Amino acid sequence: MVIQMNVAEAKAKLSELLDAAADGNEVVIARSGRRVARLIPIEEPAPRTLGFMHLDVPDEMFDPLSDDELAEWE
Repeated sequence: MVIQMNVAEAKAKLSELLDAAADGNEVVIARSGRRVARLIPIEEPAPRTLGFMHLDVPDEMFDPLSDDELAEWE
């Protein structure tokens, strides 16, 4: 379902529009009747795989290194 709303009304109902998008609806925001933006639900990314090996790699492995860890590489 597509919901279209003007900017002023969308500002007042942003939380409701975000809930509608999260529920799978498409929300179109218009200015003077002209479509300018669209809110759509975000699809969760697929789990990461490492090459041809089937390993469970924790998300923490992709976090930036701390200053101490970076200093060890110098």
